[in-house]
Amino acid sequence: MRVIQITDCHLHADPQARCRTGVAFPQLELVVARAAQLHPDMVIVSGDISQDHSIESYALAEQALSTLGCPWHWLAGNHDLPNLMASIRPLPGEIAVKHWRLLLADTHWSGQARGRLGEAELAALSAKLAEDAERPVLLFLHHPPLDVGSAWMDELGLVDRAALSEMLCGHLQVRGIVCGHIHQAFFGELGTCHGAIPVYGTPSTSDQFLPGSNIFAVDDVSQPGFRVIDLSDDSFVSWVERVDLSA
Repeated sequence: MRVIQITDCHLHADPQARCRTGVAFPQLELVVARAAQLHPDMVIVSGDISQDHSIESYALAEQALSTLGCPWHWLAGNHDLPNLMASIRPLPGEIAVKHWRLLLADTHWSGQARGRLGEAELAALSAKLAEDAERPVLLFLHHPPLDVGSAWMDELGLVDRAALSEMLCGHLQVRGIVCGHIHQAFFGELGTCHGAIPVYGTPSTSDQFLPGSNIFAVDDVSQPGFRVIDLSDDSFVSWVERVDLSA
């Protein structure tokens, strides 16, 4: 079972509007085309679909993503308007895929660049996990639940990460956490009372952020990309694919 994560498209109503280092919509189209070549069974788009909060930007995203040839789902990032997204396509909280459950948690915090689950979302997530302690789970978030080593970005992560870690102590079936927001490839571990849960970050389809920078900095060398996750019965392997914009 192959799941691909695409993230941080930052589209405008104008398909030719520039991001910092290129043009966001054509870059998304190239990323989608390359992802489709790897024959995913499912695609998850983990937030910041829009940059300008326009209905047209979400329509452009749907136009590009609908060429994947497989089911796809999205969740909201800090730049998004969840109600506007939902008017085009639902925001599911859970997707069942063979032996696995994919849980899509909402970290959108209105008016904030930081993320927050909040008590209600944490309780709902805990209840979902309690429904089935056997099937393995991948948890998708927009905001990273730990520091990524960039001071400016670490201030914009998930503010209630400690509460998430505490909640996950009771749910051993969570095998990994996959996030967006950071515009870079990343691997870390979220500590819980029963051990560490791997956390994966993924390049943007638009601009890349410079890893390890204490101040905001764009990585103008790295190419856009996406994450591939191949699920087996009880484990998975994952890697990042980059898309050469000059090809």
